[in-house]
Amino acid sequence: MPGPDEQPVIVGIGEFHAGKNPMSSIGLGSCIGLVIFDREKPIGALAHIMLPDSQGRAERPAKYADTAVIHLVKELNKLGCRTPSLAAKICGGASMFQAFSGNLNIGERNVEAVRVHLKKLSLSIVAEEVGGTVGRTIVYNPAENGKISVKTADGTRKII
Repeated sequence: MPGPDEQPVIVGIGEFHAGKNPMSSIGLGSCIGLVIFDREKPIGALAHIMLPDSQGRAERPAKYADTAVIHLVKELNKLGCRTPSLAAKICGGASMFQAFSGNLNIGERNVEAVRVHLKKLSLSIVAEEVGGTVGRTIVYNPAENGKISVKTADGTRKII
């Protein structure tokens, strides 16, 4: 089992990681850090989602909300997780460009797309830290029962 001092795997934009190792996404602005974890086992997955819709693109499934959700579930199933035991937490979705946001607020659209696709698979969102106007960095350690440490660009820290 990974220790509390183990360095996390960095999950960049459009990437994912699944397993027992700690994982982190740095600088989530309008992007979403989606964590899906097993409530019964110390296993989880993190995707750094950039856009709401893949528009049929098959490459880089973690980059898009519509493909990332199912991709993470499949990866967790391969690791022995049962879908009914899975739950989700979401972070990010900030409005980083307020002057230009209008109908194009990609952060809000990303949050909504992730919610829709989680609901399609009957996965519960048990916690979220979304919206606002500041970026976030998250660290998730599967050994800590689904807890995510969230640090905002303004220095605020919280555990969800």
